[in-house]
Amino acid sequence: MRAAPLTYRSEEVRTVAVIGCGLIGGAWAAYFLSRGLDVRAYDPLPDGEARLAAVVKDALADLETVGGAQFGQGELSYFVDMAGAVAGADYVQENAPEKIALKQDLLQAIDALAPADVVIGSSTSSFPASDLQAKCAQPQRVVVAHPFNPPHLVPLVEIVRGGLTDPQAQDAAYRFFERIGKAPVRVAKEAVGHLANRMSAALWREAVHIVAEGIASVEDVDRAIRFGPGLRWAIDGPHMLYHLGGGEGGIDAYLRHLGPAQEARWATLGAPTLDADTCGKLIAGVAEEADGRSIGELKARRDRLMIAVLKALAADESGDR
Repeated sequence: MRAAPLTYRSEEVRTVAVIGCGLIGGAWAAYFLSRGLDVRAYDPLPDGEARLAAVVKDALADLETVGGAQFGQGELSYFVDMAGAVAGADYVQENAPEKIALKQDLLQAIDALAPADVVIGSSTSSFPASDLQAKCAQPQRVVVAHPFNPPHLVPLVEIVRGGLTDPQAQDAAYRFFERIGKAPVRVAKEAVGHLANRMSAALWREAVHIVAEGIASVEDVDRAIRFGPGLRWAIDGPHMLYHLGGGEGGIDAYLRHLGPAQEARWATLGAPTLDADTCGKLIAGVAEEADGRSIGELKARRDRLMIAVLKALAADESGDR
């Protein structure tokens, strides 16, 4: 007799296990807590709890600035063994370093501990879900749930299924992240870099080509994006922007009248290599643009401005103009 399809937890998720508590795992923990979820955390390193506390403290301060978070409702518990963290969890988020053997072994262990209706998500930015599932006895509930950095601020979560993933598990993960205020997207077919990183890589490839060929400096490339298309990209994606670019005729008119011009530009795009000369130009150009500011200062500025953008977008979504 055929078994009934499994219903995975999504709407009923109240407790999340966060496995791996570095910058990504800590930011995830803070976000889950801010949405009223209890978090059960585990990290194998001896200073894991202290590192987690520091990341969570800073991330919660950012989230409080953004507004709309349910502070004080989520409870954080730290465990010295993974079994304790996974026990009682309705969803598991894995955040180990980007080493495939390590992630496979870790997911195999999580899979053995979590109930069959609990979805297991990996924060991996590199590996396809099919590879991550390789050692799991229940691979059908393993998905990639890839955040964009910093995870507590950027709404995007890419939900990617592998060759053995049950589509219902992907849907459950999608509904869960949507319910807690994220902006999930379903990636229906595995690709290196998933979705957003592929598009970012395409843009940076051309940016590197422009610098390598002496067309523009590092700083001018960055200024062109910051004060040009980057402003629009925070509002609409590339397809919608070209739909607007077609005027009253929309994307159909754009493709008919300006499609050939796009193809002409595509034909001239570069394919640079990161050789010593190119890397030297990039490093020198970034140093000039940074103008003595530390990585910490640059990150603080990024997060401060990102919070301002998020608040503006949230006001627009709520109709408060």
